[in-house]
Amino acid sequence: MAAAGLRALLKSVRYEVLPARATEDKILAHVPRDVVVTVTASPVKGLEPTLDLAGRLATHGYRVVPHVPARLLRDDLHLKEVAGRLREVGVDDVFVPAGDADPPAGSYGGALPVLRRLTELGGPFTRVGVTGYPESHPLIHDDVTVQAMWDKREHATYLVSNLCFDPRVLGEWIGRIRHRGIALPLHVGVAGPVQRAKLLAMATKIGVGESTRFLTRHPSWFLRFATPGGYAPERLLTRAGGALTAPSARVAGLHLFTFNQIAETERWRRALLDRLGD
Repeated sequence: MAAAGLRALLKSVRYEVLPARATEDKILAHVPRDVVVTVTASPVKGLEPTLDLAGRLATHGYRVVPHVPARLLRDDLHLKEVAGRLREVGVDDVFVPAGDADPPAGSYGGALPVLRRLTELGGPFTRVGVTGYPESHPLIHDDVTVQAMWDKREHATYLVSNLCFDPRVLGEWIGRIRHRGIALPLHVGVAGPVQRAKLLAMATKIGVGESTRFLTRHPSWFLRFATPGGYAPERLLTRAGGALTAPSARVAGLHLFTFNQIAETERWRRALLDRLGD
């Protein structure tokens, strides 16, 4: 990837964080206000920690994107309450996955009914994100995930791809969804510069965030971190090359899974920008 293309992606980033006790302090200490912060939600802890942290970060001047998993919503009234609470603190962007709660907390089993209901409510949010899966979802066939993106496109404004460590797979997936007519801007999901010991420790905290649970369902991915030199985010981005910078790809930026290694992620981003001549 040319330096200019990589630099542009690094300047348009989203940091995914987990709503843990120290998260707010870490963000205030290390994350510039021009970086979008997305806050995951846990089927164990429910939506409250996510909504609480999102509200506090918004008052600090961050552009914050709370995750609102469909399977954590009890009913239409709960959805209205959540939307109203977020709008009161100025949040105008939400990410709506299906979520992992099993059984669901209420009547919503997937993201599409929630997206439709938000549309019926007059679209309370300016931006609404949905998930894409470059590498196979552990429970859903690839064709179904692509079809789901097609079904959601009228209610969403952008896509966020889940983790992918194979630049070839990532490039082919982008081409496939574009060929299918899914034209939503894409934020490419990339694991940040995660230290193996911290990643493994975070993964043992069941229910702390969707990104961690997704990793635990792909145990082979841990080997990528365990092998010396096995993973570096800049190497993945470089090898993805033209797949991420081609105009037809419509890549809007990077979605960095920090696993709450927030200071480390921002240091890595700034150092790489410096090397690229920021």
